[in-house]
Amino acid sequence: MINTSTNKEACKNNENAIPKKILLLSAYDAASHKLWRQRLTELLPQFQWIHLSLPPRNFAWKIRGNSLLWAQSERDLLEQHYDLLLATSMVDLASLRGFVPSLGSIPTIVYFHENQFEYPIDNERKESRAIDNIEPKLVPIYSALCANKILFNSNFNRDSFLEGVRKLFKKLPDKIPEAAYKALQKSEVLAVPIGQKKIFDFAAKHQQEKANKVSSNQLNRDQLQVVWNHRWEYDKGPDLLLEVLRILVKRQLPIVLQLAGEKFRHSPLEFEEICNLISKQASYTKSQSIQCGYIEGQSTYYTLLCSVDVVLSTALHDFQGLAIQEACLAGCTPLVPDDLAYPEYFCTAFRYQRCEQNTQSAANIVARLLNWQKLKSMGTILPKAELSELADQKLSENYQKIFLPLITAEKD
Repeated sequence: MINTSTNKEACKNNENAIPKKILLLSAYDAASHKLWRQRLTELLPQFQWIHLSLPPRNFAWKIRGNSLLWAQSERDLLEQHYDLLLATSMVDLASLRGFVPSLGSIPTIVYFHENQFEYPIDNERKESRAIDNIEPKLVPIYSALCANKILFNSNFNRDSFLEGVRKLFKKLPDKIPEAAYKALQKSEVLAVPIGQKKIFDFAAKHQQEKANKVSSNQLNRDQLQVVWNHRWEYDKGPDLLLEVLRILVKRQLPIVLQLAGEKFRHSPLEFEEICNLISKQASYTKSQSIQCGYIEGQSTYYTLLCSVDVVLSTALHDFQGLAIQEACLAGCTPLVPDDLAYPEYFCTAFRYQRCEQNTQSAANIVARLLNWQKLKSMGTILPKAELSELADQKLSENYQKIFLPLITAEKD
């Protein structure tokens, strides 16, 4: 997919001004990657953005074949003049530069949304994968070593990637010079923008409506409303979510759990029982409507976030936690594991201990939820997370601090 975005307003005061042109490549355009592209365009409208992306299907082929595909089908676009090249780590930049040599002269940033060293593997894939395919691990390394600047969306992502590279280099039959590893260490952390202003504006419109609803309805005031808003996949911890629901339903606790998030053709089997338990929960909590499935439309989704009290994560894999952060900006209190990227954004008051046994982890979650339910029933406002580091203005300034020196250097 090709997308071009230029903010003509940025040139209003100077008719001779020509916006700097940035080529953004996303080889596996999953939801968070797509969001990042869109938010960057909104955050930095003074640049002319040219987006080239591929749909998030056939992962093994996309991560290795994107350079071949683009070089043959998008050569004219790739050979245009650009002031900066911004590529996700799944772009096979080393090969693409070989196919389109002119790209080698453009200042380049490689952005890591995730890394394959830390990605959890489910039991089925473990059993079927007799040989470890290192292509998805090597391609991002090659791309990063081509870049002028390497960025990660969290310290957890960066640290786990570097540790994975260190271990991989030790396993390889040929010794990789230490200089390669040191080059990868020269990287920075810069979060994916989450559209603070847009969510704040939407939440402000619904805040009074929510307050009136709670104050006029004792049932709403006594029940804690919780949302789980992740992809319906194994790496988001559906087995732990199921254990939580089993406790809620068995004890008929005044806690209403709702599900959002994208569902795929092949979702973990746990979600079938999860949806059945949510139906039972609706009966004893006297809830007229409980969300259990993907929400079409941003406005409808934000409405749900603004109507609940807590956002819950059971994830085994989160390199930034965009869904949780969005919900926090909408007014939710987060409840997240005490590992992954979460400690970078949330203090211990919002984190539960993840234990070896899901039953114990679920018990820890329910205990925290019950505490917040009691606070709500007494009319006490639940604690809110502070995410000033993700403010639009601050992130805009931080991205510009990275982009502008490279663009200036290219001009010089």
